[in-house]
Amino acid sequence: MQKIWNIPSPLPFGQIKLAKNLDIHPLIAQILINRNITDESQARIFLEADLSMLYDPFRLKDMDRAVERIKQAKRNNESVLIFGDYDVDGITACALLKSTLLKMGLKVSHYIPHRLNEGYGLNGSVEKLAKHKKIDLLISVDCGITSIIEIEALNKTGIDTIIVDHHEPLKHKLPKAVAIINSKRHDCTYPFKDLAAVGLVFKLCGAMEAKTLTEDLDFVALGTIADVMSLTGENRILVKHGLKQINRTKKKGLQALIEVSGLKDKSIEPSFISFILAPRLNASGRLSSAEKSLSLLLSQDLNQALNLARELNDENKMRQKIQEEILSEALSLVEKEVNFKEHNIIVVSKQGWHRGVLGIVASKITERFYRPSIVISLEQNLGRGSGRSIESFHLFNALSSCSSLLKNFGGHAFAAGLTISKENIEPFKLLLNSFAKEKIAPQDLNPSLKIDAEFPLSALNLKLIKDIENLAPFGVGNPKPLLCSRNLKLKGKPIVLRGETIKFWVTDGKLTCQVLGFGMVSLLDIISEAKHLDLVYTPAIDTWREEPAIQIELKDIKVG
Repeated sequence: MQKIWNIPSPLPFGQIKLAKNLDIHPLIAQILINRNITDESQARIFLEADLSMLYDPFRLKDMDRAVERIKQAKRNNESVLIFGDYDVDGITACALLKSTLLKMGLKVSHYIPHRLNEGYGLNGSVEKLAKHKKIDLLISVDCGITSIIEIEALNKTGIDTIIVDHHEPLKHKLPKAVAIINSKRHDCTYPFKDLAAVGLVFKLCGAMEAKTLTEDLDFVALGTIADVMSLTGENRILVKHGLKQINRTKKKGLQALIEVSGLKDKSIEPSFISFILAPRLNASGRLSSAEKSLSLLLSQDLNQALNLARELNDENKMRQKIQEEILSEALSLVEKEVNFKEHNIIVVSKQGWHRGVLGIVASKITERFYRPSIVISLEQNLGRGSGRSIESFHLFNALSSCSSLLKNFGGHAFAAGLTISKENIEPFKLLLNSFAKEKIAPQDLNPSLKIDAEFPLSALNLKLIKDIENLAPFGVGNPKPLLCSRNLKLKGKPIVLRGETIKFWVTDGKLTCQVLGFGMVSLLDIISEAKHLDLVYTPAIDTWREEPAIQIELKDIKVG
């Protein structure tokens, strides 16, 4: 699919002023401006990313009430139950809160619902659970913000609740909990709105202990990256320091997970979390219960942790097999049922699909067709689905417009879950696509590349590339910078490496450098016959030679 190249107009005045005041290269200034970092103070926070720049946790609405209620639980020797979620954000949030409360001397237990048997969040049986465990205080993490009925039932039995959740609240209606910590609530003036659940829990724990819990930033980085949160603002600071903490972690569970995943002695980067560590932690919660993953994170014994990590590794292999089978069936349904001229949103359903992998399958379909996708598993007359979206389409808002046809739903702009009656699936498809027709323009359905600048190849140098690399960690909200260089000539013949990677050399007459195109072997003939090349790429440094050299990682190409 041909990508649209979006190259912003340079902002010479703003760029030069920022570059001069901060003593940085104009290209670095332009990259910051492209990320909406336009003034000097914002830029300093971004570049320095110091822990001292984190906001006071008590700026979060209800933080004081939450801290006081937990301290009251300690004074009165009350029983506290942490009710979590089965994904990595929920598991890390639960592990961080439980370990902190135990250190403080509270009586704490936890409960994570079974994805297949109970589904997401507080459910109708939570009241019985709390009574059975003789709980005085329930703290929900990564769930609860829309659980109005369940919280009311707990209130009637005399059980207090604290909600720590980063999901979207219902409009103008919040549960009647003792405290609700959620920066997205309409009456919360906290400056940063995109903390993951584990980030909010980190704030709560720091508020209770009156210090920044640096040793727990490994959990924060893990949950924040796994939940695909924006790596801007406070998240950038937390993840930047959290990655350092992961690389020196003393937590036995993380040490074991890193070793079993084949990453021992490697520097952990965001991509390692997204594609290697997080899928293993998610595996148990997808196929059965997330208890195994939580036990791993809380483990104090390395041998026990290694055994748990190996089990998760095996479950992840099983998850991959199930996922591939369902993806194949779903793609077959897309081919038969979806009219791309009429349907801007893909909705497919089938009886008996394993619910634990629906989100991944939806993500793969969205990636392939560049359309929002919802994948629904039917069990008799009830469907449970998971959806993923594209940049220009807010999935939660779309589901809100169809709420009359849904039993339940939740999520945010790019990912959401729902429950629906079988008989409502066809009307839901029609209503959802009717809504999408008003919101999605034809050009929105073409993938695009946000290019930071058109830049002469010969203007690259090793120092500038190092300065670009210092803008890491890269991810959502702070992607790896992309540059465009035009009218380059091929030098020599392209060659094919392992993994369908191509390697070739280009020059602009002043600088010649190596290009790597990962998985781009299909472009071999096109490149070989081109008279000139326009490239979009990320600049990098090749450290495999005796002397470091400029290397560019190809992202897209146009030939002439």
